[in-house]
Amino acid sequence: MSNPFLAPSTLPYELPPFADIRDEHYLPAFEAGMAEQLAEVEAIIRNPESPTAGNTLVPLEASGQILDRVSSVFYNKASADSTDKTNELEEHLAPIMAAHRDAISLNPQLYARISHVHSERDAISDAETRYLVERYYTEFTLAGAGLPEADTARLRELNQELSTLTTRFEKNLLADTNDLAVVIDDVEELDGLGTGEISAAAAAAEERGLSGKYLVSLVLPTGHPWLASLTNRDVRQRIMAASRSRGIRGNANDNRELVLAITRLRAERARLLGFDSHAAYVTADETAGSPRAVADMLGQLAPAAARNALAEQAALEAQAGHPIESWDWSFYTEKVRVAEYNVDAAAMRPYFEAERVLHDGVFFAATRLYGVTFEERTDLVAYHPDARVFEVRDSDGSGVGLYVLDLFTRDSKRGGAWMNPLISQNRLLNQPVVVVNNLNVPRAAAGEPTLLTLDEVTTFFHEFGHALHGLFARVTYPKFAGTNVFRDFVEFPSQVNEMWKLWPEILANYAVHHVTGQPLPQQLVDNLVASEQFNEGFSTSEYLAAALLDQAWHTITADSEVTDVAAFEQRALSDMGLANPAIPPRYSSTYFAHTFAGGYDAGYYSYIWSEVLDADTVEWFRNNGGLTRSNGDRFRSRLLGVGGSKDPMEAFRKFRGRDAEIQPLLRRRGLD
Repeated sequence: MSNPFLAPSTLPYELPPFADIRDEHYLPAFEAGMAEQLAEVEAIIRNPESPTAGNTLVPLEASGQILDRVSSVFYNKASADSTDKTNELEEHLAPIMAAHRDAISLNPQLYARISHVHSERDAISDAETRYLVERYYTEFTLAGAGLPEADTARLRELNQELSTLTTRFEKNLLADTNDLAVVIDDVEELDGLGTGEISAAAAAAEERGLSGKYLVSLVLPTGHPWLASLTNRDVRQRIMAASRSRGIRGNANDNRELVLAITRLRAERARLLGFDSHAAYVTADETAGSPRAVADMLGQLAPAAARNALAEQAALEAQAGHPIESWDWSFYTEKVRVAEYNVDAAAMRPYFEAERVLHDGVFFAATRLYGVTFEERTDLVAYHPDARVFEVRDSDGSGVGLYVLDLFTRDSKRGGAWMNPLISQNRLLNQPVVVVNNLNVPRAAAGEPTLLTLDEVTTFFHEFGHALHGLFARVTYPKFAGTNVFRDFVEFPSQVNEMWKLWPEILANYAVHHVTGQPLPQQLVDNLVASEQFNEGFSTSEYLAAALLDQAWHTITADSEVTDVAAFEQRALSDMGLANPAIPPRYSSTYFAHTFAGGYDAGYYSYIWSEVLDADTVEWFRNNGGLTRSNGDRFRSRLLGVGGSKDPMEAFRKFRGRDAEIQPLLRRRGLD
């Protein structure tokens, strides 16, 4: 049987031929891809000519094409539609892939050639190529390519072990999340939910063979969106208890020892690489530059956020007539929101029908700003029946790329929402672009409309912002494709895009009652806008608690002795002034996938770091005519379109005309 990964796809935009891909294709393709890339690297280092960008960096960029093809498909599959076979293969591959990456990034002969090219980089006239040289030199140096051989051997061991442990963390989390889904026997216990939510719970139970029951599937963050509506306090408490129990139950999915092992090994690796901590190692190659810069920025926000949250808590307790627990916060927040602003979040759901949000909201905003259009390609097959393929075209009719949307939750999909590239645009290999968005929206029963919460609408716009970044970037080298930018910059374009959900002309176009066809009442819109800072103390505090917890785990040194995850977490939250039992962190350590499985280790601060840029940018749009094509084209050409091909802060300055200022963020979150 021929392996579909061994040659580029012949489908439009090189969409992977999902209809032809079988589980047995993955491992042989990985093995062939790794062997091919190592042979290509060997050819580079054996080149007798003096090292140049053309004979060293360019062929390095062109290497590993088979591996790229299979990796993009497999790791998306492992996250979005895992099976026992993909889980086993991912764990099998984790140390092998880590060793393969090290065989390249720690190769002393390759590093010597890159260093030589770097020393003569000023002679390179092409700015993108010069930046390519600078990035490779920095990344190889930070990876440890210049270490003595004895240290390199230990570094390889650490990288392989960490890859295995982080993969295991993610698999444990998915299994425990599925196991802890809350089974409801009586529909009366779901009082407060809409018919769409109840039908989704019934459908989820039916899929597990629990006919006649209802299943509340857990989401990745601590809080569940249904906590805002459920009137039964015991059910709310069960859901919160289940959410917070993930990874701490002493079963096969317990993640506590993994948290301790991962942080210990990361600290040892950082010291080996010459850094005081893993956070220092990570931020050295981010726009932040150091853990101190992160601490200073977050430290400006935490006291005001905690103070605002306490005031909010007092208002909730006055409404409730009893102390507020974590499972009460969302429920009474909605009651106070109605009382103070006459905004009922549950009453808005009929206006947020998923298909209309997609076409008349998410797509409409992109068309208005950038002139792009979207056509569903039912002739193209994605990796799962739920996933839909759309062709994106520019205003002149030329093709931009393919957008794949996988909206619904299922047991085989990890929690949260994300964007992945399946094919990454670059001129070097003449490749087009295909990106995928994954969300976790509960599917309504057959014949029922899928209605979104406002938070789900926000997530939809946010993740589509990542997709636009991936679709619009036009670069020469694969390294700079799409969202391949510094981690504490990557959230910036997506956070800008989520702001359009309440922009008047966008909201008016999609917020239409799915039965009556009536628009969301203007008074409700006005009240919603007026309430934008409502509950910001809570939302900022729960986010900062997670971001600072991430920093706490990764500022420990290799000599630190941490043996109790719960005690460490409680001490860290107390030190931050955020140890409020009613406001748990957005993610606790044992289900903090961003930091222990998802690539945001010592980098969860990135969301609010990027929000400084986002808030400043949205203010620029407001002051310069709003969502016009000329403004969109400026943002596209100067930021989205450059991908990672230049320093991101330089790109921001070219767009904004100056460095970002923090005041718009403080005003937005009520922290000024």
